[in-house]
Amino acid sequence: MSVAEKKPPTDTYEVRFYGPRDKADEAREKMRDLGFVEVTELVPADAVLPESNPGNNLAGLRYREGLTQQAISKLTGIPRRHISEMENGRRTIGKKRAQILADTLNADYRMLL
Repeated sequence: MSVAEKKPPTDTYEVRFYGPRDKADEAREKMRDLGFVEVTELVPADAVLPESNPGNNLAGLRYREGLTQQAISKLTGIPRRHISEMENGRRTIGKKRAQILADTLNADYRMLL
């Protein structure tokens, strides 16, 4: 049985390449010609999202995967109402549920604690 997915609209993509080191400069140049911007510095999440908390992280991971609360509920067995309450900070996630959700959302469970 397939789960209905809601794909988030986006016009930004992250691209990573693996290849011969001697071709890296040429690849960067061609990507710049296409309008891509090279990011060389990583920023801590709390610097960008000071409101970061387990519920916001859950909602963000769900959105990244293009899944609805109902779809996550069907995939994990966690009631949709509980997922909503977790995202809105009215219910704690807990380690066991964090591990279940993280496996489903391709993430580290510690983001949800």
